[in-house]
Amino acid sequence: MQTTLSGDIWVSYFDEGVFGNLGWGEKGSPAPIGSPGLIRFGADLAPAWRYPYDGEFDAISNCYALNVSGNDAWAYYYTDFPVVRVRAGAVAGWSTQVRGAHTLVVAGDRVALVGGYEGQRHRVVTGSIKGEGLSVDRPTRLVMPDGRPVPRTAVVLGRGSELHVVVGPTWLKAWFEDLASA
Repeated sequence: MQTTLSGDIWVSYFDEGVFGNLGWGEKGSPAPIGSPGLIRFGADLAPAWRYPYDGEFDAISNCYALNVSGNDAWAYYYTDFPVVRVRAGAVAGWSTQVRGAHTLVVAGDRVALVGGYEGQRHRVVTGSIKGEGLSVDRPTRLVMPDGRPVPRTAVVLGRGSELHVVVGPTWLKAWFEDLASA
């Protein structure tokens, strides 16, 4: 969940929120509130926008990463792992070959995807939006300032062009340019 300065609240959902759990989505029960996978709520907490099922990109089954930059929302999701941007209610998207990232950082038409499956937990893939896809640079690894691996307990998230890493009481911040030049 992330908010805009104007008070909108963007919420992305994992598969339990999309398909239902604990009674949601069962026969005779309400559809899960998160069934679109990405929803913008207004300051009054009423849904103001829902990700469209019939868009150019497939429906969201599990939103792996969300980033809000200004009033734009960016998402990266399963199953095909596109990067999509929602600007003024319109969805634009770009295909990627990157699978399993859990963090998204954006800076203009540049994107960084952090994480991946198995041994790629702290992989960093930066790239540029070109045409219908993401043109990627050489992948690097996210490490602590002293070069040690990022602990498994770290919370890693993107907010606009910033990457935040929280390890216990320590909060580290890197800018997109730091990720792209690593």
